[in-house]
Amino acid sequence: MSRAIILYGPPASGKDTVTHALAELDPTVTLFRRLKAGPGRTGTYRMTTEPDIDRLRATGDIIWENRRYESVYVIDRPGLTDALTTGIPVVHLGQVPAIEALVNATPETRWTVAYLWCPRDVAKSRIVSRATGDTSARLRAWEETEPVPEPDLFLNTAQIRPADAAHAVLDVMKRSSA
Repeated sequence: MSRAIILYGPPASGKDTVTHALAELDPTVTLFRRLKAGPGRTGTYRMTTEPDIDRLRATGDIIWENRRYESVYVIDRPGLTDALTTGIPVVHLGQVPAIEALVNATPETRWTVAYLWCPRDVAKSRIVSRATGDTSARLRAWEETEPVPEPDLFLNTAQIRPADAAHAVLDVMKRSSA
């Protein structure tokens, strides 16, 4: 059975930071770069076009998609399958139904779900420091992000160092895989 990690949380809850810390602790852990079509940040995505996403949709190869910040974001079956065969992928999510969609699409995978959260004022400070120019949209997304009912782990990233958060995620993953 393969293993994978979902880092769930609102914008600026520390998903990128904790992913980086996870990769430093275990080089087999890598960010799953979702497909993205649209403007904005590009560094943590596999950039594509809407027609390419339409082709994936037509073949049933989209596990999850959502629209936000004038872009479409996709978890594609071929990309995720590749990531699962080469290591332990970390998938960033911000919608509760996406967790179920991902878990149901990959029954041979043991997913560890870590819910990352921080207070709104901390999120706002982090968002402003990114200087992406979309602070109000990201704060609106922060407010719209529902809590995960039963995560494997809950972490307030305003109260824990990234390395400690990463250790906690790996510990839970290892215990659940035993």
